[in-house]
Amino acid sequence: MREKSIELKLSEAVRNMKGLSIKLTSPGFDGLPDRLVLLPNGKIGFVEVKAPGKKLRPLQQKRKQQLESLGFIVFCLDDPESIGGMLDEIQAT
Repeated sequence: MREKSIELKLSEAVRNMKGLSIKLTSPGFDGLPDRLVLLPNGKIGFVEVKAPGKKLRPLQQKRKQQLESLGFIVFCLDDPESIGGMLDEIQAT
């Protein structure tokens, strides 16, 4: 399965929950996660989508740590079967 397929499944699942899955681009600030997930009741999470078995690059790992140190929840998603649990975790925060 390709990264794009997983990203589409994520966006569809978020839409089904009446949320938004916003593609992030930030010129001059590389390494940000691919998606900002906004769910009802002010729930927010960041998601880096990877092809199955792929890991975060060092700069992506650094950005993940920076965001987590600010209190945000950040996921690396490489398996579409993990989407439901990940969204549940975002809702629980």
